[in-house]
Amino acid sequence: MSEQRTRPVVYAVWLIIASVFGWWAAFQLTVEKFALLENPDTTLNCDVSVFVQCGTNLQSWQGSVFGFPNPIIGLTGWMAPLVVGVAILAGARFPRWFWALYGLGIACAFVFICWLIGQSFFDLHTLCPWCALTYVVVIPTFYSTVLQLFQNGTFRVSESARERAQRLGAWVPLASIVSFALIIVLAQVAGVDVIGSVIGLFP
Repeated sequence: MSEQRTRPVVYAVWLIIASVFGWWAAFQLTVEKFALLENPDTTLNCDVSVFVQCGTNLQSWQGSVFGFPNPIIGLTGWMAPLVVGVAILAGARFPRWFWALYGLGIACAFVFICWLIGQSFFDLHTLCPWCALTYVVVIPTFYSTVLQLFQNGTFRVSESARERAQRLGAWVPLASIVSFALIIVLAQVAGVDVIGSVIGLFP
């Protein structure tokens, strides 16, 4: 079997793409946080409407749940999948314990954003645009990472289970789209008129 086929090239490329977009979202939120610290009454560039904005999120306790602004987590955390993606393309092979820790980190990120989604919609009643970009890259990264852990032997499963995980990889985009649709539905149920706010941007 060729090197190209044995290495998870598609997964590695996705990690790099997701890391770039995720880091950029975290960077933009950090810049907006600095603007709020300088002038708490300023109107941020990401404040699209009363529902679609990041000012409320950044100034809430949920925006600094660990005692420091959440974007700092993104600025540092996205370096891990970026390095893993580049290393895989370079031909690196990681031991099982590394994949287990990496998978745990991705799972924690997924759980964290799920909690943030709930807090944003049902407590703050807003959708942060840069946070939404983070959701868009974390969710498929989580799905694809779980399947990768089955395929590379991190989870002790049969060969048939590994093959099924490989076939399921083609369904990650659809599963992600369904997840995004569910997020929009949850926003509407919570009274966050995301659709109306977006439509309102166009004359």
